[in-house]
Amino acid sequence: MTEPRWWVECLDPFGRDRAMTVLVQHGRVLLVSPPGESAVLSVQQTRRLRLALDQAADRMDPAAG
Repeated sequence: MTEPRWWVECLDPFGRDRAMTVLVQHGRVLLVSPPGESAVLSVQQTRRLRLALDQAADRMDPAAG
């Protein structure tokens, strides 16, 4: 089965389009930022990230945490 994952659009510090990935792996939430970059998020993108993290936490295996 494929691990659940979400993508949240963002920008790097230079204004280029990037994305952050949220996934659940081995009962833990993994947040992957753009490679070697910082992620710059708007208010709406921050809300999407919060929603993705909430959904990932809901999918975690309680026995693993």
